[in-house]
Amino acid sequence: MPANPTAAILLIGDEILSGRTQDTNGNYLAKQLTEQGIDLCEIRVVSDDAPEIIAAVNALRGRYDHVFTSGGIGPTHDDITADAIAAAFGVGIDVREDARAMLASHYDDPDKKLNKMRLRMARIPDGAELIANPVSKAPGFRLENVYVMAGVPVVFVAMVEAILPGLAGGAPKQSVTVRYDHPEGDIAAALAELAARFPDVSVGSYPFDGPRGYGTNLVARSSDPARLIQIEAALKQLCEK
Repeated sequence: MPANPTAAILLIGDEILSGRTQDTNGNYLAKQLTEQGIDLCEIRVVSDDAPEIIAAVNALRGRYDHVFTSGGIGPTHDDITADAIAAAFGVGIDVREDARAMLASHYDDPDKKLNKMRLRMARIPDGAELIANPVSKAPGFRLENVYVMAGVPVVFVAMVEAILPGLAGGAPKQSVTVRYDHPEGDIAAALAELAARFPDVSVGSYPFDGPRGYGTNLVARSSDPARLIQIEAALKQLCEK
């Protein structure tokens, strides 16, 4: 079975690192990528600092098939993602007419309301393709394997919906869960032995504290339904012991 495409998510913003804003974009995209058969391998968070963004983008785009960024493409002075992406690729950046026209369609009086700061959202790195934004019209963009999208969740979701149909995926991973009503330490050794018997399946244990005390959810993930059936049976047998 051929390997699935790989991906990373880069979340950009001081507000995430400070705890002021709780990220939902990474969680949403992770679920969408799983359904598409694209293996999400890393989620990274960086501040609104150009050298940090550049370093992260260059590290991730060379390692994974797709890189998705969220945040920093708005109209304010601290929205520096577009410039950082251009610098990461070594290309120029300026207001582009097709992006300007797209942005202008959001305003009833663009000559008045499309001011200098809002025009920052039409600054696109050279060679990039635009990503549609049906919510507020300010576009995202794609440069090679890097997809640059807004941080506002409703806009981010709209942009993801615009790009996902064009991404080739592999076999979506599915999961099975077996409940074990005891602490995970009681089953850890036996679970490790079972996982070694299924090296092609991802096996994890996730403890919880319920009304009856500590328990553990044993979770197996694979893109092969037959292997999931086999390991689910083995997990149940293990719990019965």
